[in-house]
Amino acid sequence: MFTSPSQILCTILGIHIYFYGVILAIAIAVATLTADWVGTKYFELKKETIIDLAPYLIIFGIIGARLYYCLMDIGFFMRFPTEVFAIRHGGISIHGAIIGGLIGLIIFAIRHKLPIKKLCDVSSVGLALGQSIGRWGNFFNSEAYGMPTNLPWKLYIAPQYRQIPFQDVSYYHPAFLYESILDLVIFGILFYFVRSKKSKRDGNIALIYLILYSVARIFVEYIRIDCVRYICGVSVAIIMSVGIIILSTILLILNNRNKQDGILK
Repeated sequence: MFTSPSQILCTILGIHIYFYGVILAIAIAVATLTADWVGTKYFELKKETIIDLAPYLIIFGIIGARLYYCLMDIGFFMRFPTEVFAIRHGGISIHGAIIGGLIGLIIFAIRHKLPIKKLCDVSSVGLALGQSIGRWGNFFNSEAYGMPTNLPWKLYIAPQYRQIPFQDVSYYHPAFLYESILDLVIFGILFYFVRSKKSKRDGNIALIYLILYSVARIFVEYIRIDCVRYICGVSVAIIMSVGIIILSTILLILNNRNKQDGILK
């Protein structure tokens, strides 16, 4: 059994420094440096190309993550529109971050005349590792937990963070931990493909990442009880993940069937 010690790491000049923000910053730094190293060593990109790309990924990723989250709870944010900008209060989505980050990547690639598919591949490797680290921010925020459980690795959730139907339940599945482990496994698989050069075409690594992460997310979402929005009793995140799996599988088949690289070079 384990429990989150606190949301606040320290206080400097009256300003709270949160574990979530620090962990997210570490995750971004590790993801960027890892992707830059992979791009230089295995994809023949110039050193620091991914470091130059990072601001585009971060800015557009944060915007996409926040807007996606707000759309999932549009009723609340229409009543309190200023909360859209209150990211410190929580509320970002990985699916929105991926969409926003992809837009930023495409803009960067066009401006610098770089191959979009190759940048997607390299970024995906770093992203998987960054997600594995970033999920620990949920631990300190006492969020992203699953159904009640009494397993040895159960997670204690304080009453103020429990979902309304489970106010009298103390211990839950650490869903954030499950996803963190799965993300680390995905990173290992992607790196294996990169290092062994088994991925024959640019774009394959990114599509494999999308498929693997979506499968992992579906598993975690079935356990979690703090989903923001449901459609016909199914989490929007699961619906989105299924859609990504189908689309990515089709694109992966087409990417390896066509003799030419297609529109996205």
